Amino acid sequence: MKNRRFLLCTGILILLSFVTLVWAQGDMQLTPPGMSKKMKTAIEKSLQDETLGAKTREVIKPGEKQGYLEIPGGPSPNVIVGLLWAIWVGWIFSSVGAFGGIMAGVGHITIFGLGDYAKSFGKGNPVNKLITDSIRVSNQWLVGLSGFISSFNYYRMGRLVAPLGFCLAIGGIGGSWLIPEVTAGKISLKAYLGWFGIAVFVIGGFLLYGLTPRAAAKKKEAKAAAQAFEKAVRDKSDTKDQGVRIIQGSWLVMIVALACVVASTLWINLVGGVRWVAYILLVAGWVLTFFIGKVRFTFYGQEFGFTPWVPMLGGIVIAAIAAFLGIGGGFLYVPFLTSIAGLPMFLVAGTSALAVLVGMVISIFTYMVGKGVLVSWGLIGAELIGIFIGSMIGPRTSKYIPEKVLKIIFIVLALYVGLRYTTKGFFGRSIVPPF
Repeated sequence: MKNRRFLLCTGILILLSFVTLVWAQGDMQLTPPGMSKKMKTAIEKSLQDETLGAKTREVIKPGEKQGYLEIPGGPSPNVIVGLLWAIWVGWIFSSVGAFGGIMAGVGHITIFGLGDYAKSFGKGNPVNKLITDSIRVSNQWLVGLSGFISSFNYYRMGRLVAPLGFCLAIGGIGGSWLIPEVTAGKISLKAYLGWFGIAVFVIGGFLLYGLTPRAAAKKKEAKAAAQAFEKAVRDKSDTKDQGVRIIQGSWLVMIVALACVVASTLWINLVGGVRWVAYILLVAGWVLTFFIGKVRFTFYGQEFGFTPWVPMLGGIVIAAIAAFLGIGGGFLYVPFLTSIAGLPMFLVAGTSALAVLVGMVISIFTYMVGKGVLVSWGLIGAELIGIFIGSMIGPRTSKYIPEKVLKIIFIVLALYVGLRYTTKGFFGRSIVPPF
């Protein structure tokens, strides 16, 4: 009897050991060689939860070809399609100074299907979060490079108001982390997406009104400068000679203010402790904009000017909205620059690109260095080539496009954004991509 019990217990132990070995082998196949440590950690963490683990085992296909971020059975984006789409993203952003992040998101989320793939792991799954962050940073890489190339080209062409772009960035960089920090858990803008979409429609309508003779008559300097620029292009004159010339404004105070808000962002994201240091640096940067003094510049014989703290405050508001919605904010910079700052569209794209660029550099550094977010360098490499091509073409072709047409392009895209957020907010799903 004792021998039978012994043999029975031994058999059960051997069976359990075999099952455990097979189960462990199956989990090992979920994280094959070559996969990054970060992704392996996310997968292993998801397996610790029964519900999340079941979803992870359901989505990942052991033995199949490794796809996005080396996940077996994951999507494998076509790099040629990525290259071509990135050319479009670079061109549109460098031409109007907006919609780069949104268009990059359409490519990654919808065309390549990475959005649905991330969602398939289920809400709260570490793998879902890692892929989502990867998509977000991939978008920022595209917009960041486009912003750098566009800013450089527009500066060389004399079509970049650097002090205005820096002042927008001073407000935007700090607002991008301070607003979420102060309001986290207290305000949910998700419930107001529909109303935000309607607000975008209003912005589009306002810009459409700006095309009317009555509205144009109120912006004589911008209209005169735009007409002079268009004439110079038609006559094939050197447009750089009469480009932007700064005639008043303190660069030193402006640079110190920008350095303060950049330092505050790096502190809050990379250091974390003694948070009051970040707050002091941020407030100091914002306060310094009140001591820059009025900035004046000329463009094609017309003089323009602005008070630095005004775009700084505008940058805070734009960054707050962008942070809530998870967008870049470029399409909000453009109406600010045309309607409030009163610039002709020929100066808007480069100035907006500069403001976006500063924010993107800080954000990419924070995500990748501070949080270790992954990207697919094979896909990103092809897309950055496309971004380079599109961003080199944009500034050179936009000067041949009449200011009115540039505004119409922006208005059409603004209506697209408005339609997306309105339907997503009121009906729970966007009727235009990314869905």
